[in-house]
Amino acid sequence: MSKYMERAREIRAIETPHHNCAQSVLMTFSKSLNMDDETAYKLGSAFGTGMKTGITCGAVTGALMVLGLFGLENQDETQKLIKTFREKHADMINCADLLRANAAAGGKRKPHCDALVYEMVEYLEGVLKEKGVQAE
Repeated sequence: MSKYMERAREIRAIETPHHNCAQSVLMTFSKSLNMDDETAYKLGSAFGTGMKTGITCGAVTGALMVLGLFGLENQDETQKLIKTFREKHADMINCADLLRANAAAGGKRKPHCDALVYEMVEYLEGVLKEKGVQAE
């Protein structure tokens, strides 16, 4: 298991304070971004539960923030991330839709959200490797 995935699992296991999906993805990479956890936590706070309105999944918005902070955010990278996510999730990207589909399939919320965070962490690791970004 990679150090990033280990970190993501540690963060998702913390019960208090709660870490939303955006915070979890962002905090996973905070050390490599020379950012302290408190700043990453605050930055991601409004992006959980689809920006608190059920729209774009927090794991996706957190991943987009990480791309930007590594200097990798551009139209192509953004669209590739979103396209890849949609392809894996029946063309859904909104938190409310993803949660509704998960519930309809009999899934529980936390494991579902954990899996989305881990998926985005793995995706970002791949991008960093592909782009030759030397991360801590």
